[in-house]
Amino acid sequence: MNSLHKVLEDHQAEYLQYLKELIAIDTHDLGHGIDGGLEQKGQEYFEALVKKMGGQAVRDQMTEETIQKCLAEYQEGNPGHNYENRFNVYACFKGGDGPSLMFNGHMDTMPAGPVEAWKYPPHQPTLEDGKLYGLGSADMKGGLMAALMGVKLLQDAGITLPGDVKITSVCDEEGGGNGSMQAIMAGQRADACVVCEGTDDEAIAAHMGFVFFRVQIEGRANHSGAKWKGVSAIEKAMKLIRELDELEHGWLLSYKHPLLPPPNLNIGTIHGGTAGSTVAGSCQFETCIHFLPEVMSLKQVIEEFQGAIDRVCTADLWLKEHRPEITMYQCGGSFEMDLDHPFVGAMRSAYESCRNHPLKLVGSPAGCDSRLWRNIAKMPVIQFGPGRLEQCHAVNEYLEVEAYFQAIEIYAQLILDWCGQK
Repeated sequence: MNSLHKVLEDHQAEYLQYLKELIAIDTHDLGHGIDGGLEQKGQEYFEALVKKMGGQAVRDQMTEETIQKCLAEYQEGNPGHNYENRFNVYACFKGGDGPSLMFNGHMDTMPAGPVEAWKYPPHQPTLEDGKLYGLGSADMKGGLMAALMGVKLLQDAGITLPGDVKITSVCDEEGGGNGSMQAIMAGQRADACVVCEGTDDEAIAAHMGFVFFRVQIEGRANHSGAKWKGVSAIEKAMKLIRELDELEHGWLLSYKHPLLPPPNLNIGTIHGGTAGSTVAGSCQFETCIHFLPEVMSLKQVIEEFQGAIDRVCTADLWLKEHRPEITMYQCGGSFEMDLDHPFVGAMRSAYESCRNHPLKLVGSPAGCDSRLWRNIAKMPVIQFGPGRLEQCHAVNEYLEVEAYFQAIEIYAQLILDWCGQK
């Protein structure tokens, strides 16, 4: 048993209490951040705890101008969100002259949904059978607090930080990652970064990019008894969807990745028509595309999606004159980390010394802020944190307490291993 583990055992109740107090604060997004968010009280709690621990804490008010600038310069950004009372908090604990390390996490959660469906009230953190129930426990207050407690574990062990440790607690992640964009555009950087999203005791070294499209098709409504006088927008939508299926099929044949599933195009919603007796005068469908890093790009996906739509329209007399309206309403790039990078080696070493078995490096189909810190901030990045993906956005969300404690110890060891390099 190493010395950090013994100190951790002595302080488990204290470290868990801080997490409970954070979960008890409602910080959910409103309308995926478009209508605002309730992060303020959670950020104030985090800020106060950082200062109590002797760290520096800086607030950074979210602004539409910053997100628009990020979108223009890096094609990353979700404009039009309400930022009233929404600010990031950047913590810094000064250390020696070794490499610096950043931990990144988000304060916002998704809404709880129907409260009556929960086993316990969503903001009443409840411990049962080694699981801490509560909204945001796994996504991702557990990871954010584990990063802060990793610093505190070293403090409680009487160990001086060998390098600066930063923690960026951001808003509006559930709205597409605007909080991390704000932090990056504000100049937040370190020599390496851990994104503390839950990874189920694995480390994520790659994730897929994503882009959402909405396609609006115009038809000509008419009584179905004289169907030939109308034009069914639903039938035109079906032609478009068949061509998009062919596009996906081509991707499946062309692209592979050692850590990730194949690229895919999902038709997620479709709405059209008004009645069975009426030729549909309009139809709308929405898609989500997940694409691979390196071998595919966001620009390529956008062009090939538009190309598939154009091919159908060129060959269809109605669509040629009544082109569908295509709206791209959310997108994010892909992420991939070089597995031979020294930071990946430091992460492997820290994990193995705490868990006594090798770290498994995997890919994730779900997008995350990792892409932003890697692609825009140009930092080496690993995604690792307590919690399971299936607990995210789920009723009766919980975090296994042992995973929380393990993350604290691993983060503390990583600070020593990475920041302690000469």
